[in-house]
Amino acid sequence: MFLAKIKGNLVSTQKNEHLKGHKLLIVQAIGLDGNFIGEGEHIALDLIDAGIGDTVLVAREGDAVQQILGHDKAPVNTMIIAIVDDIDVVENLQQ
Repeated sequence: MFLAKIKGNLVSTQKNEHLKGHKLLIVQAIGLDGNFIGEGEHIALDLIDAGIGDTVLVAREGDAVQQILGHDKAPVNTMIIAIVDDIDVVENLQQ
């Protein structure tokens, strides 16, 4: 899983039959400071109604996505699984 920011929508006139009715979004990984990191953008299936500019948690594991969808018929391995409201980072924790 990774944190990401929604950068845009993906519109497709032709989709796999198991993806029809589902929204596809363009996401890019971010660090805890909110700055973009990583190798670029990914296309992610959105079932939670995220929007452009939202910070989200993304699963990029085929098995996890199939479990969430409840089937393995859709060709998906990246899915938005949560909208992140806030990030609190505690630094210099002493045990």
